[in-house]
Amino acid sequence: MKTTLDIRPANDRDLTDIGWLHSRHSFNFGHHHRPNNGGHGLLIVSNDDVVAPGGGFGTHPHRDMEIVTWVLEGALEHRDSQGNQGIIYPGLAQRMSAGTGITHSEMNASQDEPVRFVQMWVLPDTPGITPSYQQLDVNEHLTPGSLVPVASGQGHPNAIHLHQQGAVMWVGRLEAGDTVTLPDAPFVHAFVASGAGQLDDSPLAKGDAARLSHAGPVAFTATATTEIIVWETDTEVSR
Repeated sequence: MKTTLDIRPANDRDLTDIGWLHSRHSFNFGHHHRPNNGGHGLLIVSNDDVVAPGGGFGTHPHRDMEIVTWVLEGALEHRDSQGNQGIIYPGLAQRMSAGTGITHSEMNASQDEPVRFVQMWVLPDTPGITPSYQQLDVNEHLTPGSLVPVASGQGHPNAIHLHQQGAVMWVGRLEAGDTVTLPDAPFVHAFVASGAGQLDDSPLAKGDAARLSHAGPVAFTATATTEIIVWETDTEVSR
């Protein structure tokens, strides 16, 4: 069992920049492909997207994927083939289970301001389920200075449900000097959505990420007002 801590600076992540979309990809996505970059644990997509006013992703399909969207700035409008529609804003967690197949669109809800969000895909533990959708405002549960479960396949209260027992997504809203301990899980992915901090001896700035494998509990200390997104998963998927 190999223990690793792999830091991925923001500028080393692949970039898609097509005018209405500026996106940094933590893992292989679209035409971007690097060897051994198919994901970490069960997390296979983590895109940091900025969509221009009035722009967005038109209707497109997915299947057999747990898709979590977390808005950082602005508002995102969701519509899907199951009849779900809503505006996602900071602190509103959204999960779409693609299952046997679903189509959806994601558009900037504003004609004046950009929207920034992180979209993350986790493989489900059971393929071929009925597609479903869930959103939940978790703002009141995001206790300052701590990591809070926001999406979980393990039954955490006040978290959206994942059809993957081996995965939990945590969010920490931290002030300078706050320290949190990352989960002691086989595979952990930590993404600094805003702010900055120190992961053991490694400084992390906005947009930086860290991949931990069998690393045990590791401390992260914020050095500014920071939002960090942390995934823990229990299995490495062959890709």
